[in-house]
Order: sequence, then structure tokens, then C-alpha cells
Amino acid sequence: MKATQSNITKKELVDEIASQTGFTQVKTKVIVEELINAISNSVIEGSNIELRGFGRFKNKQRKERRTRNPKTGELVNIPAKTRPVFEPSKDLIEKINKLPFDLEEEAFVPKDGKERI
Repeated sequence: MKATQSNITKKELVDEIASQTGFTQVKTKVIVEELINAISNSVIEGSNIELRGFGRFKNKQRKERRTRNPKTGELVNIPAKTRPVFEPSKDLIEKINKLPFDLEEEAFVPKDGKERI
């Protein structure tokens, strides 16, 4: 996979896995979709999914809280809710931190191509 891409689509992921494994793209797509479904269903049921060396998918509880509406200044209650989260493993974090970071490569260039200071 290209390291310079900011987002990789499911199709690109399927293409990469198919080329590395020799499986057809149809079979690879089924496997990728079933993996996503299995992870989603397990998290919906309240289970944690741990993939050693990669990370853990789990639910995180947010407590009820009070905040202020910025438009009216009125106090508003925000109910408690559950959010799915991903926690990267220590191994993945170490691998990411070992990558060289080039500020010039990450610089924002507007659509007109002209750099601004």
C-alpha cells in the first residue's frame, strides 16, 4: 500500500490483500466484509475484540453531563451513552513512532497549487 495516501478504501484494501495472498478479489472481499461484520457484531453485543499486535475494539461508557448551550447560554443535560473505540496496541504505537516524519511532505498545498506563508 502507498504510505503517502491519507485514506485507504475497502476496495484498495481488498486489492492489496488479494495481490499478496493470491486469492481472488471476490473471495478477499467476502473475507474482509465478514471480518468487519464479526467485529461490529461483537462490539454491538458488548464484547471486546483484541487483535494482538494491532489493537482492541471495545465500547466506552460516557457519563451523563451538564453543559451550556453556546447560543443561548442555557444549561443542557447530555445523557449517558456508549461509544465504540479503538485502542492501538503498544506494538503498533512503537511501529508508528519509528516511522520518519517529514514536515515538508505533510505540508498543506491549496487546490490552486500556490504555497502560502
